[in-house]
Parts: sequence; structure tokens; C-alpha cells
Amino acid sequence: MKIGIRYETIYRYDRAVRFSPHDVRLFPRTDRFLQITRLDFQTKPKTTVRFGRDVFDNVVASCFFDQPSEMLELRLALDAEAAKKNPFDFVLSRRAVQMPFNYEEDIASIICAYCKRQTRESLSLPGWKPPSRESPRETVATLVELTKTFHRTISYERREEGAAQSPVETLRRQRGACRDTAVLLAEILRDLGLAARVVSGYLRETDEEVRRAEGSLHAWTEVFLPGAGWVGLDPTNGIFCNDNFIAAAVGLRPADITPISGSFYHRDRVPAEMKSRLELITL
Repeated sequence: MKIGIRYETIYRYDRAVRFSPHDVRLFPRTDRFLQITRLDFQTKPKTTVRFGRDVFDNVVASCFFDQPSEMLELRLALDAEAAKKNPFDFVLSRRAVQMPFNYEEDIASIICAYCKRQTRESLSLPGWKPPSRESPRETVATLVELTKTFHRTISYERREEGAAQSPVETLRRQRGACRDTAVLLAEILRDLGLAARVVSGYLRETDEEVRRAEGSLHAWTEVFLPGAGWVGLDPTNGIFCNDNFIAAAVGLRPADITPISGSFYHRDRVPAEMKSRLELITL
């Protein structure tokens, strides 16, 4: 299937301001299920853009603005070819068929950072009991149940700006944006001894089961399962991630996957507004 991604963000200010370097993480991570065939990234004011990869192997466009401006525009237009992906088309290693399990030493030494909790508070998801050594459970069925429990327990709220809530705050409110539930799920998976990372990207809303992106960027979680690799879980919609999910950035923390990071400055306090638009189309 051929798809197009059209994204723009426009910042407006009451007067001309200067800008720090801006890092943009909007570019899909390619694999055998997704290949980019055309990419056009534009800024206004025009500026030098340098493409590179960060420590998580995300493509990052670093933008350096020399002149002050009353407006900043970032526009992305890309076309891609996507193949069908069955999220359950994998075979787990024997030791990972049931939870809890331990990673083999050679794997654990590489992914240990993803197993470490990023917050300190105790977390307990209402209505869900984790597996234990005394009462192990089948891994895939357990993760399906956990993801569905998130969907039932944490109500969705749209919040395009601002940092992610802390996991304990999301549990207290039982409400959150997609980035809030993604962070909470990652922390609960780490409590289970699993390697987890947060993901930002795009969600094609093609059926009734997947309906909570609403023309905005989306966030979800990935867990590392021996034999399967990184497997996507979407707690916002309560499902495993298929080819409708297009990852742009992965990381340990929300700051690692921020689509656009940067700031403006002026000697006075300057009011600002932001407008974003995202369109995913079938070509």
C-alpha cells in the first residue's frame, strides 16, 4: 500500500524572536514493512538542516536559525510503501513463552537500560494482577490482557502540548493522553523485568478498533521479547501494533521521542501560539 504523510507545525509570535537549534524527529523508521519513496522537509525561515541519527538510531533533522522571525514553520511531505503486518506473526524463544522470565545474559547486558524504571513511585494498575514465579502465565496472552486492561481503565484525553504526566499521576486521574499511557505501560513492563521503550509516530485510522489519534501524532510502547524482538503495544487503543502504526522515534523517556524540540528567546515576555496539522492519505 502506498501512503502519504503531510505534517506541518506553525509557531507565531507577537514580535520577532530568536531561536535555539531545533531537533525534529518526524521521519519514519524504515524496515521491511515500510520504505520511504519521497521525502520533502521545509522550514520557514529557510535555514541549514543537518540530518543525523541519535543514540536510539532515530533520524533527527537539526535546524539552525540565524535570524529572528515572527513565525516559524516546519513542513514535512513524504510518501511511503507499507506492507501488511500481522502483529502476532512471531515465535518466542522457549524461555520467554511464560512470564516472568529472565533475559539471557548476552541480551540482558545490551538492553539493561530499557529494563530500568525511570520513576520511583510504586505502580499498580487497577483490575490487573501480574504473573509471578508461583503463578506464571503465558506471555502473549498476559500482554494482550494487560494492554486491554489499560484501554478499559485509563480514559483517553487529547492534549497536544505539554510534557507527559508522571505515571503515578496518570493512575491517580485514570485519564491521560497517548504519551501518558505509553509511559505508564513502559514502567509497568519494566516492573515485570521486561525491556520497554516509548515510541512516537503516526497512526492510520482504518477501522473502528483504532480510533484515538484524531489527526495528531500518536505514542505507544514497545517491549522486547526474545524470538520476536521489539513488539508494539498500544495502551490507548488496547491492541498490539500492526502496519497501521508508523514509528518515527523510540527512546527510554518522553524527551527522547519529542517530535520537535527547541525554544525561542527574547528579552521581553512574548506571547506565542502553535498550530499543527497532520494528514495521512492513501496514494
